[in-house]
Amino acid sequence: MPELPEVETTRRGIQPYMQGKTVAEVVVRQPKLRWPVSPDLAQQLASSHIVYIHRRAKYLLFEFPHGVMLLHLGMSGSLRVYPNDSAPPPEKHDHIDIITVDQTVLRLRDPRRFGSVLWFTGAAEQHPLLQHLGPEPLQEEFTSGYLKNALSRRKSAIKTALMDNKVVVGVGNIYANEALFAAGILPTRRADRVSAEECRRLVTEIRNVLHCAIEVGGSSLRDFVHSDGQSGYFQQQYHVYGREGEPCHHCGTPIARQIVGQRSSFYCPNCQR
Repeated sequence: MPELPEVETTRRGIQPYMQGKTVAEVVVRQPKLRWPVSPDLAQQLASSHIVYIHRRAKYLLFEFPHGVMLLHLGMSGSLRVYPNDSAPPPEKHDHIDIITVDQTVLRLRDPRRFGSVLWFTGAAEQHPLLQHLGPEPLQEEFTSGYLKNALSRRKSAIKTALMDNKVVVGVGNIYANEALFAAGILPTRRADRVSAEECRRLVTEIRNVLHCAIEVGGSSLRDFVHSDGQSGYFQQQYHVYGREGEPCHHCGTPIARQIVGQRSSFYCPNCQR
C-alpha cells in the first residue's frame, strides 16, 4: 500500500500540472471503488477551479471553492499526469480521468479498486475520515512530549501504536520498522514502557526516515509508481524491512522477523532493545 512518502511524492508530482487549473470534464469509467464514486462528481467539478492540492495522512485533498475532493490510492492505485492532450487510450484499470481546460489529464489507475474518490462540501478537516486523525509526523505538533503522553496509556506493542492513525498519521509498516531500528527500540516493546528519551529519538528518526523516503521518491510497492510512471527507490536503503536473515548493516547480526499486530516486523536483536 502506498504510504505517506509515496502519497507525498505523488502530490508533488501532480501539483505543478493540476493546481490552479480549471476542470473541463470528468470521466468516470468505473464508479465501484472502495466507496462508490458520487454520481454527480462530474457535475460538481466541471468548470470549477482547483485552488490547492495538499495531503492529510494518506489522502490527497483537492480544494475547490465549493468543496474538497478526497482521493485515496488504496492498495495499488496510482495517478498519472498527461499534459497537452497527450493521454493514451485508457486501459482496463484506468477508472477516472480529470481533464482540465488545457487538456491536461489526471488519470487514476487502480487494479484492486481499493482506492476512493469522495466529494465533500464542508471543510476538509470536518470529513468523517479525517476528523479524528492524529498529528502529521512532519509537522511541529508531533513532539516527543506529545508522543510520550499518547503512548502512556497504551499497552500494545510500540510498532502497533506508531501505526495507529489516532496516535500519528502515515507511519505505515515499512517506515515504522525503519524508524524503530534507527531509534534502537524493539518493535515488540510495550508502548507505555518507552521512555521520554526514547520518544525523543523516535520522533527524530520517524522524521528522518520519512524525509529520506520522500527525497528518493518513496518505495516501490507492488503497483505503486509516481505520477510520471517511475518507481520509488527508498527500498534500496532499507536497514531491516524485508531483510530477514541478512546481516545488520551496523553489527552484522542476522535480521529477525516477528509478527506484531498481524504485520511482519523486522529488527536487529542486538541493536534494538
